[in-house]
Amino acid sequence: MAEPKGYMVAPITNDDIENVLAFLRKFFFRDEPLNLCIGLLDEQPTCMELEKFCVEPIPDGFSLKAVSPSGDIIGVCLNGVVNRSDEEEDMECDNAKFRKIQDLLDKVYTESDIFGRFPDVDKFLDIRVASVDKAYRGRGIAKALFDETRRIAGENGFQMVKADATSHFTALAVIKLGFQCIYCLNYGDYKDEDGKVIFSPEAPHTCVKTFVYRIN
Repeated sequence: MAEPKGYMVAPITNDDIENVLAFLRKFFFRDEPLNLCIGLLDEQPTCMELEKFCVEPIPDGFSLKAVSPSGDIIGVCLNGVVNRSDEEEDMECDNAKFRKIQDLLDKVYTESDIFGRFPDVDKFLDIRVASVDKAYRGRGIAKALFDETRRIAGENGFQMVKADATSHFTALAVIKLGFQCIYCLNYGDYKDEDGKVIFSPEAPHTCVKTFVYRIN
């Protein structure tokens, strides 16, 4: 547990799930470039498939929250364990819009080929979602969450931390922390069967990148 600059970084537990979801609905769901460009929430206040995707790693025990002095969640970093021995699962999804996002992330995971690129890595900690309250941005909260993620990864025998950056700003944040880009897919090159570009987020979001940070 860390207490930098008037806020506290602490583990997320299963008891926090509803509060985490309330935070994500207010910020991440409405800020994330892919959600916005396909209108994921245009016809509904939330997306159950997205909610499941976000909180799925919490039981692994490595997700983190930043908490204000008043006890409010002001940032989250939702981290999941990925093992070499894990079998890929095809997530059932009845939401056609979210399925587009899931298909893109599946492609990125397959083509970034973490375990193929790094044969000595048996497991890594995957930063699935990172988000900060708009009112608290620019105060180092994302850095504190990422730093704590790297620290607990090292303490628990992980050889690597990985993050997919669908946002230009997330990419900048992890680059500053020494993460290495190993994969990039321009949104303009990702098309459907008819040759139509699927995602066209507003500038400066032009691509999705996979970043890794070696622990040892």
